[in-house]
Amino acid sequence: MIPVFRPSYGIKEFEAVKKVMASGWVGLGPKTQEFEEAFAKYIGTKYAVALNSCTAALHLAFAVMDVEGGDVLTTPITFVSTNHAILYNKARPVFCDVEPDTLNISVKEIERNITRNTKAIVTVHYGGHACDMDIVRKLAKTGNIKIIEDAAHACGAKYKGKKVGILGDIACFSFHAVKNLATGEGGMITTNDKRIYERLKKLRWLGISKGTWDREESEKDTKKYSWYYDVEEIGFKYHMNDIPAAIGIVQLKKLDKMNDRRRELSLRYNDLLKGTGSIETPVVKKYTKSAHHNYVIKTDDRNGLNAYLQEKGVSTGVHYIPNHHYRMYKKFKAHCPVADRVWEKLLTLPLYPDLSFKEQDMVTRHIKEFFK
Repeated sequence: MIPVFRPSYGIKEFEAVKKVMASGWVGLGPKTQEFEEAFAKYIGTKYAVALNSCTAALHLAFAVMDVEGGDVLTTPITFVSTNHAILYNKARPVFCDVEPDTLNISVKEIERNITRNTKAIVTVHYGGHACDMDIVRKLAKTGNIKIIEDAAHACGAKYKGKKVGILGDIACFSFHAVKNLATGEGGMITTNDKRIYERLKKLRWLGISKGTWDREESEKDTKKYSWYYDVEEIGFKYHMNDIPAAIGIVQLKKLDKMNDRRRELSLRYNDLLKGTGSIETPVVKKYTKSAHHNYVIKTDDRNGLNAYLQEKGVSTGVHYIPNHHYRMYKKFKAHCPVADRVWEKLLTLPLYPDLSFKEQDMVTRHIKEFFK
């Protein structure tokens, strides 16, 4: 069976994990700090905070952006964690329709939905394709509205030459097993605000003033007891540990190369599927360098093609069911005709760096057979 996603691991990831295991320190520690520093440098921000998931990152990002009691403009075409995180913070998700080509949140719909109660806009860079951030920023300035980038799909993507992750007030990344940079589970927040950075470090560790590793290090310098700490606010158990951090350090070094391979495969899919049935291939706008997290086609007979490919040993996916279709989100009235229409056509094909041309040829051959 050809999977939809598969992480790309080699001997260096295994060796990195072995070293952490042998060190005796596997919790939040030196490797996590090293990963944070390397990631911040890669993105181009001053600070990065490593967490155990992008869901945790989104939860904390909305918290430090102080959205409670307000509206957050969001997209229905996303994984539910984006919008769950809004609810975690006692804010109201306001669903804005998507662009029919990129499936990103529509800037026209953002403008239409901004009110005095709008506290934030979350930009999900769907599939690794950056949202049109210049326009989003311009709209946000009209009401002192915060911008949270949901960059779960977009590690390594660029917008007008700038890395995704520095384009708003705060950004969240995912290192889940299916993502471009995969640590199994994990997430990261990037920011240039030192005050927010310091608060995030406490929030991820139960509100404790200093984590275990920080206390160990500070004892060497200050001679204070390493067991002493204060609890300054209610926080969460959201920190990363050194095992996924060690994997992340290795993955980060080859991220651009892996993304280049994704781009190569995506362009090849475009060529191989040109003129096939009712298929529409993904669109990449000139202002972005996509991370090509997934390859999503649109076709009128999505369910039929999905069933046929499954029979032939090709896994597929649907990203995503519009969130306002879920039972718990129906109370948030949404007018999203594009999302309502287009999602029924979406089908995600296999895409990952280790996908061979031979496997890709097999996928496209079966697709062409279906449409004959």
